[in-house]
Amino acid sequence: MNWDQIEGNWKQLKGKAQAKWGDITDDEWHSAEGRREQLVGLVQEKYGHAKETAEREVDEWMRGI
Repeated sequence: MNWDQIEGNWKQLKGKAQAKWGDITDDEWHSAEGRREQLVGLVQEKYGHAKETAEREVDEWMRGI
């Protein structure tokens, strides 16, 4: 699945993302709307990861869905 597909199916995929990153609020999920950079930024901010770590975590999640 690529990021265009994730954006298009965000309502369905958001639940899987919420299960992985439970500290992100509903409003923040809504603002991300499946966009990779916004999701990386949220993971970075909420979990204190370096940008590269957050990118790797998000990409690994994407490959697993």
